[in-house]
Amino acid sequence: MEEFDAIIIGSGQGGNPLAEALIAAGKKTAMIERQDVGGTCINRGCTPTKTMVASARVAWLARRGADYGVHTGPVTVDMGRVRERKRAIVSSFRESREKRLEKVKADLIRGEASFTGPRQLRVALKGGGERLLRADQIFIDTGTHSAKPAIAGLDAVPHLDNDSIMELDRVPEHLLVLGGGYIGVEFSQMFRRFGSQVTVIQAGPQLLREEDEDVAAEVLKILREDGIDVLLNARAQEVKPGIALKVAIEGKTQTVEGSHLLLATGRVPNTGALKPAAGGVETDERGFIRANERLETSAPGVYVIGDVKGGPAFTHISYDDYRILKANLLDGGNRTTRDRMVPYTVFMDPQLGRVGMTEAEAKKSGRKIRVARMPMTSVARALEVDETRGLMKAIVDAETEEIVGATVLGLEGGEVMSVLQMAMMGHLKWSVLHDAVLAHPTLAESLNNLFLHFDDEK
Repeated sequence: MEEFDAIIIGSGQGGNPLAEALIAAGKKTAMIERQDVGGTCINRGCTPTKTMVASARVAWLARRGADYGVHTGPVTVDMGRVRERKRAIVSSFRESREKRLEKVKADLIRGEASFTGPRQLRVALKGGGERLLRADQIFIDTGTHSAKPAIAGLDAVPHLDNDSIMELDRVPEHLLVLGGGYIGVEFSQMFRRFGSQVTVIQAGPQLLREEDEDVAAEVLKILREDGIDVLLNARAQEVKPGIALKVAIEGKTQTVEGSHLLLATGRVPNTGALKPAAGGVETDERGFIRANERLETSAPGVYVIGDVKGGPAFTHISYDDYRILKANLLDGGNRTTRDRMVPYTVFMDPQLGRVGMTEAEAKKSGRKIRVARMPMTSVARALEVDETRGLMKAIVDAETEEIVGATVLGLEGGEVMSVLQMAMMGHLKWSVLHDAVLAHPTLAESLNNLFLHFDDEK
């Protein structure tokens, strides 16, 4: 049994900087990774998808050249080159993370970890053999993977997930996207722009179920404008080779045929092989690691980072988990996840940026609110660049006049949302943004006008 001060299972966006911090504090630290250094974000999530989204946007803009008085020839997409560009950027990011671990002399162990007892692990090494490890502190950062829905015939039909779809070297003729969440929306628009016919099959009554109805309706409008066929309240029942997907819509069945099938029906935790129960680590009914607001699990000395604990599955949340653990375990602090602000951006085009409460959540909370809402057609900068799809809205506490939530579905929506987030962090009243002198013509300047459009003043 090899002894360490700390062991991190998984080299995701929280685990990597934590390893550096632990080693800097003089702790003998091991990092166990069964796949690629950098976790989901670098290898299968943020980095590759946003790289490909950029390629898809260029194709879209090229086709729109005539709208700006710029005439081009026929636009074609070389998926092999798109993939090559994606692989190169991913490789660069991954190598950067590996070099940082090498620099601090972390003991990087390639293999699959499983608990054998309290704070004890067995690692099945990638090259064969095993190592038995023990540590006073263990950090679980194993992430999630694509869920596989229970659909008759699925095992007999080739299908894609968020990882394998990015390895295609040809544009699918007709892509069926099962699931209308954030992943499904991004990939559906991306491949439509690459040239595929695309059909989205969503079980619920709206796309992006976490968003307000008006925002989801605008997203639906945008995708349909782009030529994507979206089926709502559509439950997949069976799939046959071909690919022929049988779906039920309001009691009636129909068959949707395509050349490729993408599964985008959610994520499940990477805890099966880990055997957390053997280490005294409790999980919920879906396998996510249970933890308190200090990221402590049910097992003394065992902590959790990132997506594997459930909740918001974003890289920046994983990184903040690292900051909480560093503050509490190394810096004598007392940080928690309580009341943590969770911003995010969906990289459809235009972007969807959101932070804080939705309108529905604010109403459910019982507080008195006001809602400012404005279409992107009222934003000068959006008009100038001819990208006016979407809307922006802010939820304001009627008593404190502070902003408690914001959604920006529009050109660079994530960036504009971040301005509203800064105002929320500083507890500014909405009138401060309304009266601010903001540079013209910028997207941020739209915040002067947003608060001219409260629903209760119409």
